[in-house]
Amino acid sequence: MRFSQRIGKTPIKALLQVESIDESLNNRLWNLILEHFFYKFSDDDDDGQSDRELVCKIIWTEFYGQRIDLIPNSTYRDVSSYGVIDYIKDWYFVKALWYHKFDFVEFISKIKVPIVDNFIKLTNEALKTEISAYRLFAGQIVQITSEEEIISIEEALINSDHLKPVNEHLRKALEMLADKKTPNYRNSIKESISSIEAMCKIIVKDEKATLGKALAIIEKQYNLHSSLKEAYSKIYGYASDANGIRHAMIEGGLPVEFEDAKFMLVSCTAFINYLKAKLKM
Repeated sequence: MRFSQRIGKTPIKALLQVESIDESLNNRLWNLILEHFFYKFSDDDDDGQSDRELVCKIIWTEFYGQRIDLIPNSTYRDVSSYGVIDYIKDWYFVKALWYHKFDFVEFISKIKVPIVDNFIKLTNEALKTEISAYRLFAGQIVQITSEEEIISIEEALINSDHLKPVNEHLRKALEMLADKKTPNYRNSIKESISSIEAMCKIIVKDEKATLGKALAIIEKQYNLHSSLKEAYSKIYGYASDANGIRHAMIEGGLPVEFEDAKFMLVSCTAFINYLKAKLKM
């Protein structure tokens, strides 16, 4: 907290930035895009084109959908990376709405280059500092409203070969939750619950085991509290039976909302993290 905030001269941000990016966050994100993305690439071009130029070409054609023969160039270069960056800057500050800017951050975070991990880390630090309601997970901007929820999801998504099926379900749940155009909250919930089923199958070493059977084994072998076993068995039933999530839109049913899917994702990641800690996985 700055001095002016401590003495009450500058108001402290009290609310999360939801469906918005204020000037401070806007500038911070742009600085990260320049300093920790574009400027991290080499200008060397052993094969005739630098890494930065190659990335600029990807952005020009794949993100903006522009013709390659219209890409900014110079007298000496087929692709002018600085020309492309100037184009992006004009779009970012003049034309793009807040969600378009997050689209761009998502896109460049998915480009498979070594610097991306640090860019994602610094982006999330910026979003946290500016009290944004969003975080960047697995190439998706997701609305998350508490640090506890963020920590739970981050811990559950830690890559490990033996938990790959669990991570795959969690990433699918995130993708469906984060899709701005056609979010699929119902299937996001099903993927979240499937992550627990996958986790329990790994623990009991039985790919064909149902969640109920696996939880019963875990209860006996690892002293899982019976209330937890019952709770997650019922959650599985909620996703599977005729009156559950699969048929939530039938007459008399309630529509599935963002809050429902987010709650299920956070609850399932919390249980996965609990099992990992308890079983020292």
